[in-house]
Amino acid sequence: MAAALHTPSFETLDHKRYFFTHLGLTERLLERCLGEALSAGGDFADLYFEAVTSTSLGMDEGIVKTAAQGISVGCGVRVLSGERTGFAYTDDLSPEKLLKAARTAALIASGPQTARVQGFTESHSQSLYPITGISSDADIAAKLKLIERANKAARDFDPRITQVRAGINDELRRILIAASDGTFASDTQPLARLNVFVIAKDEHNTARGTSGGGGRVLLDFFEGDHSPEHFAREAARTAILQLGAVAAPAGEMEVVLGPGWPGVLLHEAVGHGLEADFNRKKTSAFAGLIGQKVASEKVTVVDNGRMPGRRGSLNVDDEGNPTQETVLIENGILRGYLSDKLSSKLMGMPNTGSGRRESYAAIPMPRMTNTYMLSGQDDPGDILKSVKRGLYAVNFGGGQVDITNGKFVFSASEAYLIEDGVITAPVKGATLIGNGPEALKYVSMVGNDLALDEGIGTCGKSGQSVPVGVGMPTIKLDRMTVGGTGR
Repeated sequence: MAAALHTPSFETLDHKRYFFTHLGLTERLLERCLGEALSAGGDFADLYFEAVTSTSLGMDEGIVKTAAQGISVGCGVRVLSGERTGFAYTDDLSPEKLLKAARTAALIASGPQTARVQGFTESHSQSLYPITGISSDADIAAKLKLIERANKAARDFDPRITQVRAGINDELRRILIAASDGTFASDTQPLARLNVFVIAKDEHNTARGTSGGGGRVLLDFFEGDHSPEHFAREAARTAILQLGAVAAPAGEMEVVLGPGWPGVLLHEAVGHGLEADFNRKKTSAFAGLIGQKVASEKVTVVDNGRMPGRRGSLNVDDEGNPTQETVLIENGILRGYLSDKLSSKLMGMPNTGSGRRESYAAIPMPRMTNTYMLSGQDDPGDILKSVKRGLYAVNFGGGQVDITNGKFVFSASEAYLIEDGVITAPVKGATLIGNGPEALKYVSMVGNDLALDEGIGTCGKSGQSVPVGVGMPTIKLDRMTVGGTGR
C-alpha cells in the first residue's frame, strides 16, 4: 500500500518557521551574514541552514543491539568568485558564530568583484511528500515492531536461514536556504528505510541475501506490498537461491537486465558521467558530446526529482531551486547534463535543480535524484525468448565505475542462465564488465515494464552520500563481458 500523500496545511508548508521561531534566526541576520560573506569580493554567496532529527534501530539474532536518536543543527556558508569557492560551516547558530563563518568563507574566496545582496524572494515549493514530525516514544515502539516482524518472517521462511539482521532508519530534515541573488527557500524532508540481511547455510555452502525499501514516506508505507514480511522473505529467498546456484560462465555473451534495481548500473555507468561538474572539467567520457549519439536509439534516460514519495525526490534542491524532470539521453542522443548554480553559470547552460549536499558541513555539487530509463515497446517475455545463450541479471550488489572512461564492474546478486530462450539455472559469482557509453549502444530491445527500485539507494560522490532512486525496464544488450568461474 503506497503511503498517503496528505495535502499539508499552510502552517505545515511554512517550513522556515522552525528556524525563525525555534532557532532565533531573523531576515536581518541572514542579510548581515550574506553581506559579510561578500565583504572580500565575490559573485555570489549563500547560507544553508539544516536541522535533522534521526532514529536508528537494529536487531541481530533476535536482540535489539543498536538504538540511537540524534539531533544535528548547523549552517554552511559558501562564497563563489569565478571558479573559486570559499566555504565554512558552524554548528553554533549564534549571530557571532554565523558572522565568523561568513567572514572565513569570504577570505577564502576573495575576488575583485563584490556582488550586492538582493532582497529575498521566497519560492513556492512543490509538495512531493508528507511531513512525519519528530519521532515520539510511540513511534519507537512501532518501528521496533516492524523489525521484529522482519526477523520472524525471515527465520520462518526456511530452516537454512541461520542469521538475520533487520534495521530501520528514519530522519526528518529541515532546511532553509538564503542567497545573495534573492533566493529564499525552505523545506521539510522525511526519509525512512527498512533493511533485512540474512545468511543461509547448508552442509556445503553459505550464502547471503539482502532486501529493503523506503522513501520519503510515513510508517504506514511499511504495510501491504512494502511490509517487513515482504522484504524479509525476499532477502531469505535470495540467500536460499544462492545455495543451489552454479558458477557463472565467463566470456562475451548476450545479457538481459531485469526491471527496477538493475538501473543502478545505469546510475553508475552513465549517470555520474552526465553530472555537469565532471563535464565542465572535461573529466567525463561524455564531455563535449551534447547532440551526439551516445546510445542505441531505443534508449531514453531521464533524471526526475519530482516523483511523489520517492527516495531521491526533493521539493527544492540544496541551493533552493525546484527540482525537475531532465531528459539526459533521448532516443540515443545526449541532450544535456545535470547542473547546479556554479556549473550552470560557468557552462552557460540551464540550471536543472540538481545541486545537492550531504549536510550543512558540505558544499553542493551536481547530483542525481531518481534516474531511470523509459519503457520501450518490447514484451519482457519476448526479450528472454530472443536469447540463445546468455545471462539474466535480476539484482545487483556492489559495483564501481571510472567516470573518465566509463568503464564499470558490477556484481550480480541474483542471476540466471538463459538457454534457448528459457531461464534455467541460477548462477553465482557473476560480474558484468563494460564501458557505460559503449554498453548502451548494444541495447537492442527495451521492455514495456519500467520499474523503480524499492527505495534503498544511496549515492556516493567526492566523500558525500545522498539518497537516490534508480530504475529501468527489462533490456537486452547484444554484447557484454561476463566474469565468472564456470563454463
